[in-house]
Amino acid sequence: MNYDRAPLAAIALTTDSSALTATGNDYGFVHVFARQVQALGRPGDVLLGISTSGRSPNVLLALQAARERGLVTHGFAGAEGGPMAAQCDRLLRAPSSTTAIIQQIHIIAAHIVCSLVERTLCPRAAA
Repeated sequence: MNYDRAPLAAIALTTDSSALTATGNDYGFVHVFARQVQALGRPGDVLLGISTSGRSPNVLLALQAARERGLVTHGFAGAEGGPMAAQCDRLLRAPSSTTAIIQQIHIIAAHIVCSLVERTLCPRAAA
């Protein structure tokens, strides 16, 4: 957060250990994100999928589930983009094939996206 503002709703699908283990045990790890999208996603919500290769099956299934539910889909991938490109309304392709460089670009891009969202949805009050 760059300044005091109203809170914004966001969920990291990687942090609910109960959902991850229950889904992983009952449906397989490949479905851990898609099942959460099916339960929580609403039309107009945004899903950001991140995969260095653009080929992570669990991320691809989550993006597919998001599209089926009317979510806006964005992704971060490496230079190739992989099959992720077909599942994203917008895809940032980090111009590298080196994992560490791709991930560093993703970190910077995520900070930029957060700042843009904050500035757009919660503009600073006039002083």
